[in-house]
Amino acid sequence: LAIASGLTQMTSRSSSSIADMTSQLTERLTALGRAHDLVRPLPGGQGKAALLGDLITILLAPYDETAAFSGRIRVAVPRMGVGEGAATGLALVIHELATNSLKYGSLSAATGTLDVSGSIEGDDVVLAWTEQGGPEVVTPQGAGGYGSKMLDRTVAGHLGGTISYNWTSGGALVTLKLDANRLAS
Repeated sequence: LAIASGLTQMTSRSSSSIADMTSQLTERLTALGRAHDLVRPLPGGQGKAALLGDLITILLAPYDETAAFSGRIRVAVPRMGVGEGAATGLALVIHELATNSLKYGSLSAATGTLDVSGSIEGDDVVLAWTEQGGPEVVTPQGAGGYGSKMLDRTVAGHLGGTISYNWTSGGALVTLKLDANRLAS
């Protein structure tokens, strides 16, 4: 409830109308719901977790299910569990990146593709969000809106990581470096 309340307050500040706020908030809460639906109890009372690839695939499914988008999203990440505590934060991050891609990036164009790949590097999980085939990328100016700020706060605070952007002319590359222990908790 605290997350929903916070999302409501922050979304209201960044929305231009009640309809806009309703749409944005509904999409964010739906993403959270999908993440929670995936988190299942582990055997032997070891807590609850979802597989990282399953979580990302389910969250991106709405962007790849229609004929126009079919098969344009690829997910290839390490086989590891995402704990109940991290699933919410990761769901918000994936949802915001996908929404931005649909508005401005590769998923806004019929020829665009999205590749989400990952690796384990020491104590970190590194996810690469690679967009190609969309409109020419223009490097964003300024501090960014609510979505950008939420991404930064969620990745740094909730997931113990960093987020970096590479705005190439062919498409955006977003790199998430997340603490593997936090991701599993």
